[in-house]
Amino acid sequence: MRHRIAGRRLSRTSDQRRALFRNLIRELYIHERITTTEAKARAVRADAEKLITKAKQGLADGGNRVHAQRQVVAYLNDQTVAKKVFDEIAPRYAERPGGYTRMLKIGKRLGDAADMAILELVDDDVA
Repeated sequence: MRHRIAGRRLSRTSDQRRALFRNLIRELYIHERITTTEAKARAVRADAEKLITKAKQGLADGGNRVHAQRQVVAYLNDQTVAKKVFDEIAPRYAERPGGYTRMLKIGKRLGDAADMAILELVDDDVA
């Protein structure tokens, strides 16, 4: 029984899961759109949005940008992607209170019939 156990295991050890999440979030920020399984998209979505919120708080008037940027770099292990989050992505969502990502279901994968989804950053221009 999984009573009071949060998070998704995805049939991986904790180190493999952490690396998978970091890689998926890094690719999402670089390309602003990724195609992955629905389970992975659901698992990664919350962490991706939390990092954008952390960057927004660092950019706020009273926010401490250095501390927030170090926390984002520590999670992503990539300084250039963290710079993109702070310089391009966070200012884009400055007025948005949340919901920075969108998940679109695209059907089943041919090989193993896994449910696939597109995870992308929401574009304010379209709304």
